[in-house]
Order: sequence, then structure tokens, then C-alpha cells
Amino acid sequence: MDYVDFSWIKEFPAAVTVCDADGIILEMNDKSARTFEKDGGRALIGKNVLDCHPDPSRGKLERLMARQEKNVYTIEKNGVKKLIYQSPWYRGGQYAGFVEFSFEIPFEMPHFIRD
Repeated sequence: MDYVDFSWIKEFPAAVTVCDADGIILEMNDKSARTFEKDGGRALIGKNVLDCHPDPSRGKLERLMARQEKNVYTIEKNGVKKLIYQSPWYRGGQYAGFVEFSFEIPFEMPHFIRD
């Protein structure tokens, strides 16, 4: 396979946080580091993502990771609406961990149904 440069994700305008199969945070892009700055920002790399979540969200994330299931929802916090997309990721067909994308979205947005 050809090398693909993924450095574009560093400045991608959504928060991207990646952990391994044991929950250890492997990578955070710039937006993710800023989003979690109060919790340590990039210093969270090497820490367990489960330790960043109080119950009941910790228990839910544990179940999602164990079952390798995705979780998609929206939240509103501090006047900002976000789409949260949490999903297992794979390497060579083997479960490698979990990734979270957090996109800021408008409160009202078009929805299209396409055939």
C-alpha cells in the first residue's frame, strides 16, 4: 500500500481523539487538545480514555468498546451544538481501538432525503 500523509487531520476543524483497544489515548488533533485543555489537553495522550468519563458515561463507553459498537448523538454545551461520533477502528481487519469525532454543527441545518 502507498504511504498516505494524514497530517491534514492535525488542523481539521473537528476534534479527533483516538485510543487503542485498551482505551489508552494514542492521538489528539489540535481541536481535540483545545477541547480537553481543562483536563490536560495533549497530556491526556498515554492516559486511559475511560478515566476521563464519570459514570454513567464511563460504563456506556466500556460497553461500546467491549462490543465494538458505534455511538452517535448530538449535544449542546455552552451554547454550542455538536455531533459526537464514536466508533471502533480496525487495522488489518482486527479491532484496534476507538475513535471519537466531535463536530460543531448549526442548531438548524438542512436534511435531505435522496433516492
